[in-house]
Amino acid sequence: MKAVTYDTFGEPADVLRASDIDRPEPGEGQILVRSILSPIHNHDLWTARGTYGHKPDLPATGGTEGVGTVEAVGKGVDDAMTGKRVATAGTGTWAEYFLADAGSAIPLPDDIPDEVGAQLIAMPFSALTLLEFLNVSEEDFVIQTAANGTVGKLMNDLAPTRGIKLVSLVRREEAKKEMRDLGAEHVVSTDDDDWQDQVRRIVGEDGARAAIDSVGGKIVADIADLLGRDGLLVVFGTATGEPLRLNAGPMISHHLVVRGFWASRIISDMADDEKARLMGEIVSLASEGKLDLSSAGEYALDDIGEAVKASLTPGRDGKVLMKP
Repeated sequence: MKAVTYDTFGEPADVLRASDIDRPEPGEGQILVRSILSPIHNHDLWTARGTYGHKPDLPATGGTEGVGTVEAVGKGVDDAMTGKRVATAGTGTWAEYFLADAGSAIPLPDDIPDEVGAQLIAMPFSALTLLEFLNVSEEDFVIQTAANGTVGKLMNDLAPTRGIKLVSLVRREEAKKEMRDLGAEHVVSTDDDDWQDQVRRIVGEDGARAAIDSVGGKIVADIADLLGRDGLLVVFGTATGEPLRLNAGPMISHHLVVRGFWASRIISDMADDEKARLMGEIVSLASEGKLDLSSAGEYALDDIGEAVKASLTPGRDGKVLMKP
């Protein structure tokens, strides 16, 4: 079968290539999925660079999530799964066929499109888990950077379902309009000289209860200054690659807490019934069309170089999807 593989770590556009490899066979508790679509996530590209928290054995096949049809089942798996369309997370999904854990595969209702099903687990599950990780209550304010990214848009979808007030920070005026078109109530552009004052007027004198940063650098100190007493700053990513900057004064006087968030670790420690509860909520929202999981284009496995380039293009709307 055809798959996107790499046998050394490096820049994705340099090391990823379409190859012919053996089709895998499902083992005990596994299913073989005939791929329909699989997204390119940032963590997929970090993994190919060798800079992610998990390093696969080489040679490796790219991709960690997808939607497809169950082609075959392994020992101990109900034969009734064969032919079902499922959303799955795992490894090696940029391929014509891939293996997945049968217990974690999500059968999809017909009203969820393929492009949504392909993205249903990694980012939505991370966003919902992150929302619960914040331990915020109804009417609390949460500030987020990079609000027009995938997780930011999902937080915009999810926070109102919990009665949480979100302040979305973006870096361009057109992104501000985009978020407002998606229904975001409080959107502020950090290009404005007075953006911090704008946020203070929104959150009030008590400040925000929590903040989520996925940018890094100076803005970390800026948003930490907008937190209230016992506020929580969660580091979700680092788009700039710059070290975190924090001001000692607010950290001390407000007893601020800074925590890292890596969804893979949180989810791996999560009880099965908790995972089922959160996944059920996500599937329900997707069925109702309430999750923003758009496509930025579909690319054949042979065109992985162009797909990577498109995925790394700033300002794209949605995820780039690989299609066998």
